[in-house]
Amino acid sequence: MTKVAKEEFWSVGRRKEASARVKLVPGSGKIAINDRTLDNYFTTQALRDYALQPMAVTGLAKKFDIQANIAGGGTVGQSGALRHGIARALILASPELRAVLKQSGLLARDARVKERKKYGQPGARRRFQFSKR
Repeated sequence: MTKVAKEEFWSVGRRKEASARVKLVPGSGKIAINDRTLDNYFTTQALRDYALQPMAVTGLAKKFDIQANIAGGGTVGQSGALRHGIARALILASPELRAVLKQSGLLARDARVKERKKYGQPGARRRFQFSKR
């Protein structure tokens, strides 16, 4: 009585301070993020569309189930991390999608993060007002 394991494709996506561990399983298009639905997790349609952009570009929205654990950052960073993770998992599922995803810019890790505050200043770039006298 051997059990045949489903093919699973794991990957990690990152954006700002957020990181998403994504599992892609062949299925009907169900999406679970931290044990919640996509609509429940990302409240705005813009964030949902941004996160699922790799599925829309490749046309595989109804072919895979997505399970993701996302930690850190805010909602925009988390949707970006999910987008990056889904794109990387799709390449593991079918390597011929790499050219399409790369051309759409979905494989690039967006490395922009918040700049640190410097000592002797009120912010990262802000300076105290200059006074000549």
